[in-house]
Amino acid sequence: MASSSTWAQDVITCDLCDKPTHQFCNNCNVTVCVDCIDKHVESLKSQMHDIVPFKERKKRLVFSACASHANQKGLRHCQQCDIPICFKCAIGPHSGHTIKDMRDIVQQIKEEINRETRLIVFLTSRIESNGAKIDQKISDMTGEFEEMEKKGENLRRIWHEEVDTIFNVLQSTIRTTKEKGISALRSHQSRLQDKGTKLTLITQRNKEILESNKVSDVTGYKQKVKKIVFPMDFDVKIPSLKTKACPGSELNIELGEYKATLTQTSISTLTEENPILIERKSLDTAKVVACISSGIKPLGPIICIGTHEAWVRGQDKFIRRIDLHGFLKSRISTQCKLYPNDISVTKHGELIYSDYDSRTVNIVTKGMIETLITLPRGWYPGGLCCSRSGDILVSMGNLDKSHNKIVRYQGRAAAQEIHKDKHNQPYFRIGKYGVYVEENNNGDICASDMNAKKVMVMDKTGKVRFRYDGTPARRIKPFFPACIATDSLSQIIVTDVNNDCLHLLDQNGQFLRCVDNCGLLSPVGLSVDSEGRLWVGCQESGVIKVIQYLE
Repeated sequence: MASSSTWAQDVITCDLCDKPTHQFCNNCNVTVCVDCIDKHVESLKSQMHDIVPFKERKKRLVFSACASHANQKGLRHCQQCDIPICFKCAIGPHSGHTIKDMRDIVQQIKEEINRETRLIVFLTSRIESNGAKIDQKISDMTGEFEEMEKKGENLRRIWHEEVDTIFNVLQSTIRTTKEKGISALRSHQSRLQDKGTKLTLITQRNKEILESNKVSDVTGYKQKVKKIVFPMDFDVKIPSLKTKACPGSELNIELGEYKATLTQTSISTLTEENPILIERKSLDTAKVVACISSGIKPLGPIICIGTHEAWVRGQDKFIRRIDLHGFLKSRISTQCKLYPNDISVTKHGELIYSDYDSRTVNIVTKGMIETLITLPRGWYPGGLCCSRSGDILVSMGNLDKSHNKIVRYQGRAAAQEIHKDKHNQPYFRIGKYGVYVEENNNGDICASDMNAKKVMVMDKTGKVRFRYDGTPARRIKPFFPACIATDSLSQIIVTDVNNDCLHLLDQNGQFLRCVDNCGLLSPVGLSVDSEGRLWVGCQESGVIKVIQYLE
């Protein structure tokens, strides 16, 4: 049984009196009840009427009345007068005018309406589609600019660190120069005091002779002052601190041989043109810009700090911090029985090192050593890398040297292990050597497998992207990789101990070239400073060569 609301919707009412009805006049297109049928027919006597049940109704055009003949329908349209007319008008007042059938006019107009409606629907769809695209563009742009802001803040930090490094080196140079000058003056002062003491003794002896009555004392006198070489005047030249500041353009600092320059280049704003990132390019010929004698033999891994300093380790328990001029800045005494396996620096600038015997990775904070990671029983640490995200990558091997793997640590917890492919085959060759590891800008993990004598690069998930065995370089001796590094161009650099050179690859494993013109002998240690220069440690001589290879 239908509800009352549904029943009310089904009721059909008369157009003349609002009574319920089921009758319909097809000719007039109106609903009429039984009582109103006669009234309807009487009101339009001159017109034919077709009264049928409502369900049998036919929808027909309802024509307007003729303006001149009230009892006639306007079945025609006078094009000249633009009014509906009846047949009498067509042969009468409008004779000779252009006249069309009103049905054709209606059909023509309806076709125009249909065309317009389809166009509107199409345009509406386009507007909605474009609106959705604009929303997506707004979302994408918002994300990109947020990322740009993050990068800007990171650059702010890096630039501040660069300025701090410049002034740290400046202050260090000032202190060193002062200490050397004071030491030289004190040495000269000591020589003067020594001469003064000798002269005082001669004066006392001369007085004694003058007061003596013994002939032998007087005749035995020999002049001694002529034999004393009196020190010449001595002075230490104090270097002047020269500065030149052009705000918004260039800042220069010069103290003796030390020079530093900060340059600001004007570029168009983002609203004027799209920003373009100009990357550094490789020099045609690499060149040595500094040669540092570390005094450490044999020399092991190196990790740069800023532009002018680096941590280095030899085969003792000390890790030393030296500057570009070879001065020892500080020294950390580790608890290692022999020496640290590898060293690295966290993104906050803290030194970390791996201790094979204690199976730990340790961090040095304000001169204090703390255990950061303790490896599982049976595993011993080798290479280290601090990623940009703050994770620490540790290569490790087991006691019988039958397995090697790389483990990613987030804090003190192991978050990822990389050691086997999907076929359960080991990535790394077993042997007596460890694995050096480095992270590239795209997140790839670059490993130098000294046992396999290959470089292997894996993506973030640990899937191997490619291996490099040194063949494209066409060296005389077999490829023997040691320390590995990456640069701002995402290039991969690895030392080749056997061939006294460096191999450069792009991030996809394509061999680019060898750096073999810088007098590298048994290069092992390798790091890139914040100016993009390579610090390469020669194992046997203990010499560190700073190499410029980018424009």
